[in-house]
Amino acid sequence: MLTFSILIIVLLLVDYYVFQAVVQVSKNLSEGWKLSVRLLFWLPTLLTILIILFWTFGNPYSLGPQFRNWAITGIVGVYFSKFFAVLVLFIDDIQRGIRWMLQSFSKEESTTTQGEVLTRSEFLSKTALIAAAIPFGTMAYGIISGAHDYRIKRVTLRLPNLPQSFDGIKIGHISDIHSGSFFNKTAVKGGVEMLMNEKPDAIFFTGDLVNNESEEVKDYINIFDKLKAPLGVYSVTGNHDYGDYKKWASAEAKRKNFSDLMAAHKQMNFDLLMNENRFLQIGTDKIAVIGIENWGGGGFAKYGKLDEAYRNTNEAAVKLLLSHDPSHWDAQVKKDYQDIDLMFSGHTHGFQFGVEIGDFKWSPSQYAYKQWAGLYSEGNQHLYVNRGFGYIGYPGRIGMPPELTILELKRA
Repeated sequence: MLTFSILIIVLLLVDYYVFQAVVQVSKNLSEGWKLSVRLLFWLPTLLTILIILFWTFGNPYSLGPQFRNWAITGIVGVYFSKFFAVLVLFIDDIQRGIRWMLQSFSKEESTTTQGEVLTRSEFLSKTALIAAAIPFGTMAYGIISGAHDYRIKRVTLRLPNLPQSFDGIKIGHISDIHSGSFFNKTAVKGGVEMLMNEKPDAIFFTGDLVNNESEEVKDYINIFDKLKAPLGVYSVTGNHDYGDYKKWASAEAKRKNFSDLMAAHKQMNFDLLMNENRFLQIGTDKIAVIGIENWGGGGFAKYGKLDEAYRNTNEAAVKLLLSHDPSHWDAQVKKDYQDIDLMFSGHTHGFQFGVEIGDFKWSPSQYAYKQWAGLYSEGNQHLYVNRGFGYIGYPGRIGMPPELTILELKRA
């Protein structure tokens, strides 16, 4: 109750502060329009309080993942935008306070009576509201246009020990589907078709099929089962696939959820690698595909057992590892498994926000992850981090479009 009360008070103070700008801007409107604008301003506040009440004292999981995603996005979007209005208004209040103090103590005659408070200008009130509208509009654009703006990323990597038979093999790589967040089934289908049009020889999926519940993927199985490749489709699990972020009725319910998730991989004809390996073979040449369960850095779960997955792969000329979290590369792979040539990861989503111009790339993700998007190399070992197919939390992307990777392996 204390946390809830403090949160509501803070939000109301933010709203009241921004409301002063709305009052200033709307003062010359007719009475009907003036009342409508001011009431409309408080409508998101009322909805926010109701949602927080339900989230605190009810069961948000009873209304499904779409409700949760849009509720969080709405609240964060509105108040993140209002932060910029508050910033402008606060700067204005500081300068007005300084002017008031100077005029109060000035011996010269001023245009205001001593002690009179200087009113906020309509210009600065409009500036504050525009400052709030820009991030809100950007976030809306990221949902409408960016969420399903799939891009093909083409990468060529040369490996000195790649067998001649595999020279030029094309690997399609997707990650972080997060099917519980989708709101445009047609667009998702289009993304799958884009990847298939590239005719990859093998396809790797590096985890996070769902947000929390296996049921989320049910309506998309007949879309993702269209992912096919001559050498197979291989997958691993990510941190969200285990249902660790949901409160379950029982341990058995959680176990069944994960069992159903593994069954979904099978229904889509994904060869799910649970700390195990497979061989891709052309003639007498072999390369190994090693797949582990989620092995996360920091506070993320470590279900993966690379020692088990790696076992009996010595005969392979090249070893490819599927591991959801790129932190695994520095933490274990580079140190203890130096003959793993290339690791495929996802997890970061590129924060779903960033800037990429030519060779320059920036995202808040880089402050949490040393390797967060694209190809990284150190010595003879390489890591590729996919920016993600889907999204979670914020149902959009800004400057960091969803990625379909085509990685071609060539002999050095």
